[in-house]
Amino acid sequence: MKRLVINLDRSPDRLAHTTAEFSRIGLGFERVAAIDARDHPELMLQRQHPLYAVRRLSGSEIACLHSHRACWTIIAQDDAPYGAVFEDDMVFSAKAGALLADTSWIPADADVVKLETFFHTTVIQRERFSVGGGFSLFRLRKNHIGTGGYLLSRQMARALLEATADVNVAVDSLIFDPAFATSGGKTIYQLVPALCAQEQFVGNRLPSLVEPGREAEWVASGLAGGHRMPALARIRREARRAARQITDLCRLRRQIVVPLAPVEAND
Repeated sequence: MKRLVINLDRSPDRLAHTTAEFSRIGLGFERVAAIDARDHPELMLQRQHPLYAVRRLSGSEIACLHSHRACWTIIAQDDAPYGAVFEDDMVFSAKAGALLADTSWIPADADVVKLETFFHTTVIQRERFSVGGGFSLFRLRKNHIGTGGYLLSRQMARALLEATADVNVAVDSLIFDPAFATSGGKTIYQLVPALCAQEQFVGNRLPSLVEPGREAEWVASGLAGGHRMPALARIRREARRAARQITDLCRLRRQIVVPLAPVEAND
């Protein structure tokens, strides 16, 4: 299985971080040159998904999508049934090497396995599949943002390439948000505890390169800050939230903030 790492040519510090992380877990990787929004303004002219009619995607978000597309192309053309994609700011669990060196633990029906945590609340199926080493897989039932680390089947890579052939979309929404057909009809697992997380959550030395552009688009759209939600709207929102929680309970689902497996080895 290929382990692909997206890295901008102008970010040698992040490449050095990634090299050290993979060395620490005893594995190699293949660098994939990231698409730089500064060099490809034409990508902004490509149509955007209707969900982004109000808050347009930033140049960095669009470049991020096309960087992941470069990885999907490699996986789609490879002989291996799965490939792993990482962004260059990930911190790995001490036990990551064993799982990333093997694919026998991946369920045969898996289209995607999310390896990272963004430390946001999400929803998983209660049914648990142990994969050894203290890790388990659960079906992911709600959007869990972030595409810093995931496994992708060859068939899923081809489907994602087709879905983004002429439209721009936030890459994490495309893969993990059930509102998109590319996610809603697929079998997506969450690894618990997570195998990796962005360094900004662990050491705060490598800030997100996408977030500033995203925030700027929120401000430009007039959605940043915003106004206080009317009382009736807040009541309706809470009622919908309670209804979703009851539905999840009936469907044997549970909310979770996915933890990160220990980064340091425990002797």
